[in-house]
Amino acid sequence: MKEMSIESVRLSLMNYQRVVILREKDSDRYLPIWIGPSEADAIAVRLQDVSVARPLTHDLLKNMIEQLGASVAYIVVNDLSNDTFFARIVLDVNGETMEVDSRPSDALALAVRVNVPIYAEDTVLDSAGVILDEQAQAEDESVSPRSKPVDPEELERLGAFKDFIESLDLSDLDEPKS
Repeated sequence: MKEMSIESVRLSLMNYQRVVILREKDSDRYLPIWIGPSEADAIAVRLQDVSVARPLTHDLLKNMIEQLGASVAYIVVNDLSNDTFFARIVLDVNGETMEVDSRPSDALALAVRVNVPIYAEDTVLDSAGVILDEQAQAEDESVSPRSKPVDPEELERLGAFKDFIESLDLSDLDEPKS
């Protein structure tokens, strides 16, 4: 399991879908996860420290967890199956650990509100993580998958991800955030 940080929330100009880009701590490996517009907004609102008049759904979830005497320990993107990511919210409830199944987008929206670590399982990173290829980026700003033999059937199945990732402008990922 590797610790991740939210690098950015982006919009694909190719198909107008949102993607949250997680970055492995101390590495140039990224994990792009497609998410819905509401969840993208929920994550972005908190990352940009925008105040809202009334609690959003993820604020409500945070408040309910706290009111019930529990706390969020961390979240983990724990699986990828049939092009769908899965996550777990790990809670501390009276000294006991409890795991709750979640969509990654909801888990991430909660994590940014309670300021807890975000992790991804190694198997997920090995399957869907991408490493920014510095030489290729300098030449044509492309992203290449982690270099290992890829089964043609798997490549065809992940074709939509490949097209989407190649359409992203990742040129500013290594720039410091203000």
